[in-house]
Amino acid sequence: MRFSYALLPDYPLVESLASIRLADALGFHACYVADETWHKDPWQLLAVAAGQTRTIRLGTCASPVTLRDPTLIAQALATLDELSGGRAEAVLASGNCGLLAQYGIDGAAHRPLSRVKEALGVVRTLLDEGAITRRGAFASYEGLFTFARPVQQRVPLKLGAMRGPRSFVAAGESSDGCHHSMSATREAYEYAVRHLRAGAERAGRDWRDLDIGAWVVFATGPDGALAREAARSMIGPYASAVSDEQLLRNGVDPGALRPVVAAVRAGDPARGIELTDPGVVARLAIAGTPAQCAEQIRTQLRPAGVNHVICAIVDPTLVRLFTGRELPGLPGVDEQLRLVHDAVRPAVG
Repeated sequence: MRFSYALLPDYPLVESLASIRLADALGFHACYVADETWHKDPWQLLAVAAGQTRTIRLGTCASPVTLRDPTLIAQALATLDELSGGRAEAVLASGNCGLLAQYGIDGAAHRPLSRVKEALGVVRTLLDEGAITRRGAFASYEGLFTFARPVQQRVPLKLGAMRGPRSFVAAGESSDGCHHSMSATREAYEYAVRHLRAGAERAGRDWRDLDIGAWVVFATGPDGALAREAARSMIGPYASAVSDEQLLRNGVDPGALRPVVAAVRAGDPARGIELTDPGVVARLAIAGTPAQCAEQIRTQLRPAGVNHVICAIVDPTLVRLFTGRELPGLPGVDEQLRLVHDAVRPAVG
C-alpha cells in the first residue's frame, strides 16, 4: 500500500515547501497538489519543490481539462518532469463542479467524460510524440509541436473519477489508474474497482498494474474524537462535489447532506458543521487515532483492491481557513505526516 500527501496550497508557500520536503524525507510516494483557481498555483509550487526533493513524485490532482487546454497541461508536465528528473505525473478530470459554476460553466452540460477522454489522448500524444494533429469534438490541433520533453519514457496519467460507472471503465481502459475521492467504505471502492477492472480487461490490460488511489479527507492524532471533528469540519465544503449515487454507495442519505451543502454555499460554514451528522465522517473520511485510521484502511480500502492512499490532511490551518473554527490540540500537517509514517503505514503493512 502506497501513501501519498494531497496538498491544498493555501498555506504560506514556505510552509508548503517544508511539508513536501518532509514527505520526501519520510518516503511518501507522491505529493499531489490541487489544481483549482481557489488555491495558489500548483505548477509553480511543484517546480520549486522539484529542486528541493529527491525521490517523491510530484503532480496535480486533478487538473481540470475544462479550464486548462490539454496541450498546456502536457507542456507543464513535461517541464516539471525535466525539473524533477523524471518524477512528474498528473490526474486529469473535468473540474470541480462548484468551481466551474463560478466560471458560468454547467459541467454536466459539457459532456465531462467525453471531454476528459479526449483530453487524455491529447496529453498522452503530445507527451509521447512531441507533436499532435487531431480534430476533436472539443479542440483541434494542426501540426502543433513542443520542445518541452519529459525525462520519463512514459509520464503516468490517471483519471479522477467519482460518479461512475463509465468514468471508472474509461480509467481502466486507457489511463494509468484512477484516483477516487470522498469515499471511505469498502462498498464504494468495490464498485469503483469492479468497473475499473472491466475497462482494463476490455483493453487487454492487467487491472492490478493500475494505480488504484483513494483520495481521502484525512485527520489523525492522539485524540481520535478531535481528529474526527476536524474531518467533520471539511465534509461540508467538499460535499457539493459528491453525487447522490456516490453518497448512496457509501451508505449516506443524500438528503441528509443537502442542508449542509446549502449552509456552506450560503456562507454559514458553522451551521453546515452543526448539521453534519458525525456518523457521516466514518463513511466519507479516514479520521481518528493512528490505530483507528489504519483499521479503516485495512478493513475498508485494502479488501476492495485499493493500492494507494492519498491523504488530504486536515489540520488546524485548513479548519480555520475553511470554517473559521479553532481546534486546539489537533496536530499540524507535519506532525500528521510523521504519524502516518510512524504509526499508520506500519500498522497497515
